Amino acid sequence: MELQKVKSNIQEAILPIETSLNKINYLEDSLNILNEEEGELFLNEFKQEVDELKKKLDNVELKLILSGEADKNNAIVTIHPGAGGVESQDWAQMLMRMYLKWADKRGFKAEIIDIQPGEEAGIKDVTFTVSGDYAFGYLKAEAGVHRLVRISPFDANKRRHTSFSAVLVYPEIQDDLKIDIKEDDLKVDTFRASGAGGQHINKVSSAVRITHMPSGIVVSCQSERSQLRNKITALKILKSKLYNIHLKEKEKKLENIIGDKKDISWGNQIRSYVLQPYRLVKDHRTGLEIGNVDAVLDGDIDVFITAFLRLQT
Repeated sequence: MELQKVKSNIQEAILPIETSLNKINYLEDSLNILNEEEGELFLNEFKQEVDELKKKLDNVELKLILSGEADKNNAIVTIHPGAGGVESQDWAQMLMRMYLKWADKRGFKAEIIDIQPGEEAGIKDVTFTVSGDYAFGYLKAEAGVHRLVRISPFDANKRRHTSFSAVLVYPEIQDDLKIDIKEDDLKVDTFRASGAGGQHINKVSSAVRITHMPSGIVVSCQSERSQLRNKITALKILKSKLYNIHLKEKEKKLENIIGDKKDISWGNQIRSYVLQPYRLVKDHRTGLEIGNVDAVLDGDIDVFITAFLRLQT
């Protein structure tokens, strides 16, 4: 089974390269057509072929970069607002929307596992999964503190506010990875689910909160009506977080896996989203700047992800 998995991974890496090399040879042979009489008629078609080849090679390069042990896995994303009450909570919800939009555009499946709504607006905390090939490999580039500057919609005096939220990204761990979780080490509590879902969701204590006593890790799930299914999902998230502790002990590089757990405040941000007095999104790690803030907040973040991943090579 393990050999078959290795073989599949090798084939997945080699086949796109072979296809691209064949395409390069074809285009080299086709160059002679441009020198023939009326060869310029084929120029636009040739340019389109080259552009398509470039996109494929860029994709091959990115997949080679995403060669980490867990890069192909699904992702578990947690967003925590920083200090600032409703301002930061609203910003956390905006970030959640951005990532859900991004996942939808990529054809990935996103599912909210646990969410704690704010009293006035926004969210106090959210955990969601993103399922798709290399979901973790891509989203690990988003781990860190995100900063928003805007005229506050909650300020009657229309003053400019700065808000912070932290994004943590974990790989969803496959069942074949052995992470020992003893039943005696778990404290399991049930409670009534909150938030959207209809009134029926609050009538029974279907939501589950699991505390792993040795590590102090607490995970919750309220996405399902079934208490059992919520427990299964919560255990899966707990397994992923314990896996990260395993990586920390093994490599001492946990920041590269789930993001740097610095203070959610000024000076620690990986990216700034400025809506006032000008409009700009700037990634502080790569220096990349984008003026179309609306597009970014609507999920067009691949350019930031790609730039960061290439910076790591």
